[in-house]
Amino acid sequence: MSANDAPPKPTPSELEMLRLLWQLGPATARQVHEAAVEARPDMGYANVLRLLQVMHAKGLLSRDESARAHVYAPAQPQDSLQTSLIKELIHKAFSGSGKELVLAALRGHVSKKERAEIQELLNREK
Repeated sequence: MSANDAPPKPTPSELEMLRLLWQLGPATARQVHEAAVEARPDMGYANVLRLLQVMHAKGLLSRDESARAHVYAPAQPQDSLQTSLIKELIHKAFSGSGKELVLAALRGHVSKKERAEIQELLNREK
């Protein structure tokens, strides 16, 4: 991926694997599978392995092939990918308005505790 290319956009299943790898750190397919079945018992090892291989081909994951069991890791940090996905969402769904995104999120998607935390953060920014 060159500097001018946008990072590849993960599918929902790929995003699930990325979340696991951000939590686990670099891991083998077996380790990712063990973590995945905790949330989705129906998830087969072959499916996890294939998904990791596809993600590596897309540039979403790096792969260390120095050992017999390949070790996979996210190609970019969590906050970097999340920022990219948020920018795309703001552009596509909110006509480029971050304010509209925040207002939509606050309408029913934020608990009272989260609202208090957000307010505290906003008060510190003044």
